[in-house]
Amino acid sequence: MRSSRGLPPSAGLLLLGSVEYTRFNEKVSILIRIATWNVNSIRQRAGHIVDWLRETQPDIVALQELKCVDEAFPGEEIEALGYNIAVHGQKGFNGVALLSKYPLDEVRRGLPESPADGEEPDLQSRYIEAVISLESGVIRVASIYLPNGNPVDTPKYPYKIAWMDRLIAHARNLLALEEPLILAGDYNVIPEPRDCYDPKVWANDALFLPQTRAKFRELLALGLTEAFRATNDEDGQYTFWDYQAGAWSRNLGLRIDHLLLSPEAADRLVSVTIDKMEREREKPSDHVPVRLDLRG
Repeated sequence: MRSSRGLPPSAGLLLLGSVEYTRFNEKVSILIRIATWNVNSIRQRAGHIVDWLRETQPDIVALQELKCVDEAFPGEEIEALGYNIAVHGQKGFNGVALLSKYPLDEVRRGLPESPADGEEPDLQSRYIEAVISLESGVIRVASIYLPNGNPVDTPKYPYKIAWMDRLIAHARNLLALEEPLILAGDYNVIPEPRDCYDPKVWANDALFLPQTRAKFRELLALGLTEAFRATNDEDGQYTFWDYQAGAWSRNLGLRIDHLLLSPEAADRLVSVTIDKMEREREKPSDHVPVRLDLRG
């Protein structure tokens, strides 16, 4: 399968001309490539990220788990590749960012607050959102680093569920705008048993508890499409492999990194790719990128 520029669609040379290919006898124009990646320390993985950006040429990237403040974000090489950067950092923990080959407007850092009486405002840097103007119109993209929630018998799990409630409330408001929307990130949610190597091992984990999965389904029920499952029904497709116990070599993985699309974005979905071999690099992140292509 070749593009009109003599390159395969996977080459990702998007918006540099009319990049087209035929799928099921249908002419498809690739307009934009959007990706998500939990990099598990942007400073440790900066070289990997720059290499991957050059190889896959995404137009917009949502990054998570930066583990640095805004001022420490190593953006020089990324900006040299033509990306604008918006960062919502935190020293040593969390942190999210958006990279875009187009200007980032209406940047929101953090979800709208809805603390219960007596609660402190949420100071964890887990959400950033922006509006991006493309040749085909605007698109809204968010980078999400949803709380892990373990151990479940500590305040960390109620915090996870409350954070999901805030995300659901905000997503409901965003969907009312009726514009292309992508909520991308590390959700720390295993949606179904087939999304982990052994459901029994994860039965009592915050990532797989019934309440966690029910909240994720509640989010989807607003009208969002989970992009990977809209294009791929295979079991055993993972985005995360722990550093421990030879998880990568034994393929003991989880699928916890997701791209959720509004109806206006889902209508344009062409394909979703898990860049699994990023886990083969020296000193890799324990997550790998997930990217999608949208058409006009």
